[in-house]
Parts: sequence; C-alpha cells; structure tokens
Amino acid sequence: MKISVRVFARARDIVGADTVPVELPDSSTVADLRTALAEQHPGLQPLASNLHVAIGNDYAADDRLLTPSDDIAVFPPVSGG
Repeated sequence: MKISVRVFARARDIVGADTVPVELPDSSTVADLRTALAEQHPGLQPLASNLHVAIGNDYAADDRLLTPSDDIAVFPPVSGG
C-alpha cells in the first residue's frame, strides 16, 4: 500500500518536504512505518525510534495497523521553555 505521511519540525528539515510517500506491505504497523521512513531517508535514523506518529488527531501505538486512507503525521519530540 502507498501512504502519504506529513512530516514536521526537524524531520521535515531532514527529508526536505512537507509530505513524503511511503510504500508499505498490507497490514503494516506504525513500527513498520518508522523503519520504512528511516530506510527511505537515512538522515532520520537517529530520530526514527523517537518519532511521534499521529493518525488523525490521536497518537498511535507501534502496533497500530495502517490503512492507505489514514491521515498520518510524524514529528520528533519537542521541548521548549
């Protein structure tokens, strides 16, 4: 399945785009998405395990199954003061 992933903050700077297409096997999970993003964009490897993944308005657990119609966004943890 082909999904579109919106990318924010430092992750967006690394991939150089606001949205990236990712090809995944059917029945892929959020964890599979993180792996695929790191393989597709090696600069994300240091961030991959810490990327927050949101589907719609909710954070998604690593075992959440993905569908092509999901509204997916990823972003690294942020801190501020």
